[in-house]
Amino acid sequence: MRTPATDSGRSRAQDLPGPPVSTLAPADRPLPKPGSSFALRNWRVRTRLIALIAIPTIVGVLLGALRVGTSIGSAQQYAQVGEVNTLMSSVGELAHNLAVERDRAARYVASNRRQGELQPLTTQQDIVDASAKRLLGISGSAQGLLSDLGQRRLELTRFRLGQLPTMRKTIQGSQLPPLPTIEKYSEVISDLLQLFDEVGQGAADEQITSTSTAMRAVARAEEETSKQRALLSAALLKNEFTGPEFNAFVDARARRESERATFRSAATPAQRQHFDNTVTSVEVGRAEFYANRAIFLHNAGTALQRLDTTTTKDVDKWYDSITRTVDKQNEVQKALSQQIATRSADLQGADRQAAAFSIGLVILLLALVLVVTAVMARSLVRPLRRLRGDALKVAGKTLPGLVRQLREGEADPESLHVPPIQISSKDEIGEVARAFDEVHREAVRLAGEESRLR
Repeated sequence: MRTPATDSGRSRAQDLPGPPVSTLAPADRPLPKPGSSFALRNWRVRTRLIALIAIPTIVGVLLGALRVGTSIGSAQQYAQVGEVNTLMSSVGELAHNLAVERDRAARYVASNRRQGELQPLTTQQDIVDASAKRLLGISGSAQGLLSDLGQRRLELTRFRLGQLPTMRKTIQGSQLPPLPTIEKYSEVISDLLQLFDEVGQGAADEQITSTSTAMRAVARAEEETSKQRALLSAALLKNEFTGPEFNAFVDARARRESERATFRSAATPAQRQHFDNTVTSVEVGRAEFYANRAIFLHNAGTALQRLDTTTTKDVDKWYDSITRTVDKQNEVQKALSQQIATRSADLQGADRQAAAFSIGLVILLLALVLVVTAVMARSLVRPLRRLRGDALKVAGKTLPGLVRQLREGEADPESLHVPPIQISSKDEIGEVARAFDEVHREAVRLAGEESRLR
């Protein structure tokens, strides 16, 4: 039997707000399948956050590793330049001493193998043997640093040095003329000087490259000056040049000037100034005067004597004067070699510092990413866990208890309320928490309305 109260309650129940019909799913409509656990939507928040940060972090680490690798490779390259330069210092020393032996041998041969010229030659041979021993001692460890052509040249140099004793016996025990004697020594020295092409190979630094070119030019200029010493010494002992000897003397002067021009084009202003300040003295000027005087006398068809009217010891005066020029050029060569060693060591140290800095920066980046990831994950995961726990608590315990109290009439609907979820942030998680609170309040209100209707 219907009562007015029942009809009125039904009328009010029908007027209660509710979701649109179109938004209500059938009770038997299944939930969408969650899909694979590897699907992005099934990833945990922490995993997504780590993946989000891991990609740029990995890119940063790879770029840092590339920078570290480049710096370490560059440091190793400059270390190799320094080691090759050390080898070339021994090569330059041997070439210088061997040139002195050649010039002494030329004097010995031109003097008809006079015993007075033999003792200086023998002494110089001992000096050359010591230099060759030092070179061979370090060439084994440095050979792998040379190019293929450089390694072949070094092998040829070893072969040439092994022939030195035989060549010396031939010079002392035969009637070999001065010019062939000079040429035999010059072949060995030429092979040595070709090794200078290995200095600065592969170096990206322009200063090392230009200084290496300048050093090679000075070494070759020194060799051409030394050839002049041998040729004119032999000619003075005979009081004349033969045609081939004079041509060789003039060619040596021309090549020396060409190498000096190469040096000036490659050297820095400071290096050129150092050369001008070093290769200058009274003896250097006197040697140039003697060379010009010898050319003049030969062209005039006059015997090569009295190059200097103040003395009759033309051979000794010429030899001592031109030796001063050779030694000065060798001093410049050593200074340039030292500059290459210093520059390569500085660049090697700078690259190692850059590599260490890059490694430290990468480690700092990784540590910072780990800290940031941990903090951000904690700031996201903890509120989500609280939201989940509080929502389940309200849905599974608090809300059913309130509904039960309302149904049994144990409480006044106006006095009941659902405690809010304990999340006070203003981000999306806080907004979801407030939405849950609103849903819970609406559920209590609807339960109260239902209770009043009953």
